Amino acid sequence: MGNWTAETRDKTAVLTFRRLPDNQMDLASLGELADLLEGLAHRTHDVAVVLLRGGIDGIFVKHADLEVLRLAASGALTAEDAAVWPRALGLLESIPQPVVAAVDGQAWGGGLEIALAATLRIGSARTQVGQPEILNGLIPGGGGTQRLPRLIGPGAAADLVLTGRTVGAEEALRLGVLNAVLPAEDFDRRAEDWVAQVARNPAPALFAAKRALAASRTLPLDEGLALEAALFRRVVPTSVFGGAAPAE
Repeated sequence: MGNWTAETRDKTAVLTFRRLPDNQMDLASLGELADLLEGLAHRTHDVAVVLLRGGIDGIFVKHADLEVLRLAASGALTAEDAAVWPRALGLLESIPQPVVAAVDGQAWGGGLEIALAATLRIGSARTQVGQPEILNGLIPGGGGTQRLPRLIGPGAAADLVLTGRTVGAEEALRLGVLNAVLPAEDFDRRAEDWVAQVARNPAPALFAAKRALAASRTLPLDEGLALEAALFRRVVPTSVFGGAAPAE
């Protein structure tokens, strides 16, 4: 039996992580997440958005499992094991559906890195995020030094990475780590309601928008604009234009 549960409600796939005692992320659970995401990528007919959340009160993902960190630091991870982390986080970015990380409580180190790979992040009043690896003589190893600067800018990212400090919900919102902060009371329901605002939009447009936004981080502007135009032509509703798409 795995540490993830999956439910689908109103075009939203809700993936909940629960690993006792405190939601540390191990390699088996990462592999399980990757398998779930690969399956959801083929369900564009009934899943428009994916919601990630923690199943232990006050914790999204605490951090990477300490045994995984020990093995990585000693160079003892096999090539197969080392590939699990980028595979799972890469799928968060590459599946057609936007992914929303619902961070109710703690997300440090690897927990934040998982959230950073999501398309959007929402938190509660008790959210705490940070990259504390430097305090233990390490650096982020799951994408934190690359995704965080792209999200909040190099200066703000350097502050979090080089000090190792954690920040609360309001500062995370101000920095741009979080897109919204919801009340902690009844957070799971509120998060699903928030995500439903996204999921009710036409799915082809959601998928195209996610792809174009993701490409903006890697493509030169002219190539990104060309991709945007191609995706626009693909999803534009012909009924808006009286049965014919506009000429380019």
